[in-house]
Amino acid sequence: MLRIWGRISSINVRKVVLCAQVLELDFDRIDAGMSHGVVNTPDYLAKNPNGLVPLLEDGDFTLWESNTIVRYLCAREASPLYPQDLRRRADAERWMDWQQTTLNPAGSPGFKQLIRTPEALRDRQAIAASVAMTEPLFDQLDRHLAHQPFMAGDTLTMADIPIACEVHRWWGLPQPRPAWPHIERWYARWLAIPASRGVLDLPLA
Repeated sequence: MLRIWGRISSINVRKVVLCAQVLELDFDRIDAGMSHGVVNTPDYLAKNPNGLVPLLEDGDFTLWESNTIVRYLCAREASPLYPQDLRRRADAERWMDWQQTTLNPAGSPGFKQLIRTPEALRDRQAIAASVAMTEPLFDQLDRHLAHQPFMAGDTLTMADIPIACEVHRWWGLPQPRPAWPHIERWYARWLAIPASRGVLDLPLA
């Protein structure tokens, strides 16, 4: 039995849960982080010295960093989500890294202001700056998906998982957004997958 530590309101925890559900794995998820605490306890810090979520326990093996956990689970199951062809796998990993290093930092300030900050305290300049950084990245993503059905080719791979969670977060913000037809088509396919339930259909928090 796998154990996933982390609150489902975390985008990084959602990645791991979505991956586990797509792979049809048995797992327990334990709330941790923010109001749930746990992450600053000595036992938890011994397993994840960063004091962050998610944390994966697979027997006596522990792993942190959400995209690495997604890679691990896909490879562990010898799933087609983890491409065997080296170039296709590198392509998938490239988009996973782009999500973590480029798309997430751009959208995170807007999310924190619009969802986790009381309206009277919101920094409108920070929201506008986040939108200005994020929308061109979604333009880029839309152009990419204009040429292929999934992030790394014709079939679903591990690359689609973190991007789906990022789209879920940006789509859930209470603000207008441009039309991105290719992302919308791709995301609609995600929402039709039963494994997306309990992750991509949740309100933001």
